[in-house]
Amino acid sequence: MATRIVVLGAGYAGVVAAKSIAKQPGTRVTLVNASDLFVERVRMHQVAVGQPVRQRPIAELLTGSPVEFVVDRVVALDTERREVVLAEGAPLVYDTLVYALGSRAAHDAVPGAAEHAYPLAVAEDADRLRARLTAGGSVTVVGGGLTGIEAAAELAETQPELKVRLVTGGAFGAALSERGRLHLRRVFARLGVEVQDHARVAEVRADGVLLADGVLLPADTVVWTTGFRVPEIAREAGIACDDHGRMLVDATLRSVSHPDVYAIGDAAAARRQDGQELRMACATGLPAAAHVAQSISDRLAGRTPRPLRFRYVNQCVSLGRRDGLIQFVRDDDSAVERVLTGRVAAWYKEFVVRGALSAQRHPGLVKLTPRGRKEA
Repeated sequence: MATRIVVLGAGYAGVVAAKSIAKQPGTRVTLVNASDLFVERVRMHQVAVGQPVRQRPIAELLTGSPVEFVVDRVVALDTERREVVLAEGAPLVYDTLVYALGSRAAHDAVPGAAEHAYPLAVAEDADRLRARLTAGGSVTVVGGGLTGIEAAAELAETQPELKVRLVTGGAFGAALSERGRLHLRRVFARLGVEVQDHARVAEVRADGVLLADGVLLPADTVVWTTGFRVPEIAREAGIACDDHGRMLVDATLRSVSHPDVYAIGDAAAARRQDGQELRMACATGLPAAAHVAQSISDRLAGRTPRPLRFRYVNQCVSLGRRDGLIQFVRDDDSAVERVLTGRVAAWYKEFVVRGALSAQRHPGLVKLTPRGRKEA
């Protein structure tokens, strides 16, 4: 009898995992997702400003693969019965479960954010923000991470009539090298984006954001890009999770409490071989998907899976369509001085984004090296 493997979530990691596992003899793979469309999450800032981004049916990406696709919302897990409880369909029974439900914006972290701010994490968020921006006026982007930086630059370049401000609690471009920060400030100055760093937002109001020091920054629209939250489904099922609800996994990406469950992507608290937790990113989700497929294959064949070996290479930042920043990093993701900037960097970032989509059609693009390291 075929081993029943259910993959929850059809994001970057989920699709690659499902298609890779389905190649193994003796498996029957079912992929579950709440929507029938694949979301290029790294393009949400482009969608928000009205740029044409093609929506691709997940079924199209699965063409030629024996993966069964179920469009439904996961509401619970019954780990004793090994069942996935769905909102509409009958429960799905599994022998092995791959948990890849991703994350959403934590836009209720401060008072008023849930009511007045516009997150930018999923397709529905981008659509809401695009409709809001038709009113024009001023926009304040809260969050100085890569999502906030890309959103602010895209807004300012595409809609120069907007007055764009970025607010961050730390130093602007803190994770970048000196050269990277210098280029970032030059681009934001050219685009007319006001930067207010070392400023903590205490409240979001209908007319702007209130800082911890009592200063009100007026804004017609507030974009919330700081912090993410994962579903509570794993924790509610009794599976071991960290304080943020991310599933605790071992070096093979298997749950530390439930050996028939694996986790990948944003919903997994995966770590490098030195113990450093992997950041939420497509760059980590794809290699994790390839690794979990190999881990499951090894165990089904009676082999001992190798531990995940992962190194960072760079951070890719789009700064509108005509500029970008490629920050090269050490194995542990810390910045070195070397950067790539300008139009060449914009092309580089676009190549990376297209490559992530190509991997959904051809998971073999994410390969294992002889040492067990993942390369995309």
